[in-house]
Amino acid sequence: MTRKVFYSFHYVPDVMRVSQVRNIGSLAANKAATDNDWETVKSGKDSAIKKWIEDQMKGRTCTVVLVGEDTANRKWINHEIVKFWDDEMGVVGINIHGLKNTDGNVSKKGNNPFDYINYGSTGKKLSSIVKCYNPAGTNSKDRYAWIAEHLENAVDEAIKIRKNN
Repeated sequence: MTRKVFYSFHYVPDVMRVSQVRNIGSLAANKAATDNDWETVKSGKDSAIKKWIEDQMKGRTCTVVLVGEDTANRKWINHEIVKFWDDEMGVVGINIHGLKNTDGNVSKKGNNPFDYINYGSTGKKLSSIVKCYNPAGTNSKDRYAWIAEHLENAVDEAIKIRKNN
């Protein structure tokens, strides 16, 4: 069964890296927003952005946070993570800093976005439960291959983790 996922990411610096992950095709993903669509959504108030996110989340079982250099602790990334977790859906992170962008450049590894979100009233960080994978490999091709091989399993595991927590 193909899992339906929502990809959460920092649009401007990472959209090309995200496109590579989407093109793996092993998961059914939310429709990618075009630049024009996203600009229209952003021009609305916070309520318009929240509605857009909720509409994109319908029918999904997990959010895959594609972690770039500046993904962690962004307002809407945090909102998406919390919303999925609170709605009892899977949450997982995959670092994409090692994938090349359109200029052929990789970026620095970003912080774990789950380090910025508390788990209920426990005082623990969500990162103590939710996994954020750093793909193995020494170059973009190797890291892409790792993601292609392990993405489905990471999503399945995230859903199990959520059910148990």
